Amino acid sequence: MLNSRQRAQLRGMANSLEPIFQIGKGGLNEQQNKQIGEALEARELIKLRVLESCPLTAREAADTVSKSVGADVVQVIGTKFILFRPCSEKENRKIVLVK
Repeated sequence: MLNSRQRAQLRGMANSLEPIFQIGKGGLNEQQNKQIGEALEARELIKLRVLESCPLTAREAADTVSKSVGADVVQVIGTKFILFRPCSEKENRKIVLVK
């Protein structure tokens, strides 16, 4: 669980990121969840976008994806949302959060 200072830090870091996944009219599936999990393991912080044709809102998609991949939702704005999950191997972590 992230506190407000950590969320602010991650929001600042994600400001320059481009969405690497889009969720469309098909909604979410196991393959997408697997790819999102792999991307989180490699990058730790990712931005996703929900298309207008998606049956889910950005908040619903963020909650669903975060539960399935074990990540924290950093922020949801409009059709985009940011997820964070630290790398499982401590020596490979790129992001150090404030306490």
